[in-house]
Amino acid sequence: METKKALKTLLFWVGLAIAFNIGIYIFMGRDHALEFFGGYIIEQSLSLDNLFVFLLIFEGFAIQPQYQKRVLSYGILGAIILRLIFIVLGVAIVSKFHWILYVFGIILILSGVKMFFKKEDNTNYKNSIFFRGLKKVFPVTDELFGEKFFVRKNRILHATPLFAILVIVEGSDILFAIDSIPAIFSITTNPFLVYTSNIFAILGLRAMYFLLQKLHNKFQYVKYGVALILVFTGIKLAVLFFHFEISLPVSLAVIFLILILSIIFSMIKSRNNSSDN
Repeated sequence: METKKALKTLLFWVGLAIAFNIGIYIFMGRDHALEFFGGYIIEQSLSLDNLFVFLLIFEGFAIQPQYQKRVLSYGILGAIILRLIFIVLGVAIVSKFHWILYVFGIILILSGVKMFFKKEDNTNYKNSIFFRGLKKVFPVTDELFGEKFFVRKNRILHATPLFAILVIVEGSDILFAIDSIPAIFSITTNPFLVYTSNIFAILGLRAMYFLLQKLHNKFQYVKYGVALILVFTGIKLAVLFFHFEISLPVSLAVIFLILILSIIFSMIKSRNNSSDN
């Protein structure tokens, strides 16, 4: 996808999310509209880190851009289904065991701290648990066969590297959801708002991916911003134990400020690097 087309597509999905949020404001009220907006911002910001992982996966398997679109499309469809399952289970658990929110808070704080201090990812995804698990079910070919996920060789069904990447992407998204959904629970536990804010953020991921593919070197500090957002949402959940609640407007302001500052510092760093060269 060309950069210009990716930007237009992303703006379309963002505009649709804004229109949906206006509808929530009209029919459900200001508080629910703020909750949807908060969930959407959290999901979008955390998605940035997930997309960087997708970049590394495609680079690790040396997959050309023309073959990446199909994986991303199926990956998004899978994420929509998986998020529904995670959210329904999560809301059911929270409604029955309210104390689990404190546990989510601690998990988010630990995840954020780990992300903040984690060095550049040199993971070999061919050794990942998801890839090794797939190879136990299907033999995997060394070469691509166009956009095919499966081929028959000597009457034996083989998975192609493209399907292997799809499995790794979906597996990574499951791990990502362990952070992102509890983070949204810090804003709201309304299943409709949690799911719709997730879905609208996910629908723009493919376009955002192709933008990041061109511009990822300009967003070096976004990872640290995402880590701080995880820590903040974890603190917001954890302090509920002490009957202290950080208000929704304050939470949104902090999250938005962290995200904007991480982007600004990244752009300054990128500009300084360009001028040095």
